[in-house]
Amino acid sequence: MTNDYPPIKDFIESSFLDWPGHTCAVIFLPYCNLRCPYCHNHQLVLKPDTMETLFLETILERLTALRHKIDGICITGGEPTIHRGLPAMLKIFHEAGFGIKLDTNGTQPDILQYLITEGLVDCVAMDVKAPLDDTIYARCAGVFVPMSIIKRSIEVLAAADVPTIFRCTVTPTLLAESDVYLLAKGLNDLRTEGLVGQDTAMSLTLQNFDPANPMEPALKDVKPFTEKNLSRMQEQINRILG
Repeated sequence: MTNDYPPIKDFIESSFLDWPGHTCAVIFLPYCNLRCPYCHNHQLVLKPDTMETLFLETILERLTALRHKIDGICITGGEPTIHRGLPAMLKIFHEAGFGIKLDTNGTQPDILQYLITEGLVDCVAMDVKAPLDDTIYARCAGVFVPMSIIKRSIEVLAAADVPTIFRCTVTPTLLAESDVYLLAKGLNDLRTEGLVGQDTAMSLTLQNFDPANPMEPALKDVKPFTEKNLSRMQEQINRILG
């Protein structure tokens, strides 16, 4: 097989969490164009060369053996969409009969549009890092990200014929509770602006920050939101997005 396929750096045979309603294998691709301080996969981002590269042929053999246990594959990272060979890899998995769920940070809207148009993904989860504000977003993403790009990805996914999950990791020192509501309002405003259809159903799922292994060591001392507070914020977001 060609070396143009993205390198695979880790593989989980079975997960009940990564694709809601599915039992899926998880494939981890290296590198990312963001530097989120709370990232727990930062070895994949910063030091992927210290990790073993798994052969695609070997992964396909293992997936074939798991066919009776799983009904799909979650492709995550890192950021999968920065790899030019991603479409070819997804095509191989699809031709082998596996559904594909893609995790993305939404910084490559044209790639997302291509993958959806070509029928190479069956579900997409986009991590929206913060309210759609340059300053706050840069704080949470670790680098500057033009909001036009993020809005375009949201537009692409909201109009797609595949299930879409928008989610946000909430880290207390990076996002205040008011920021979380500002994000939900910003998503809702995309309907008003005409970037998303007025009748388009939109939701945002909050994920709690995990202090165990963040990219930024100082965050190890930060206490996550309590489950009670997280649930309360989720309820308010659901009301905002209607």
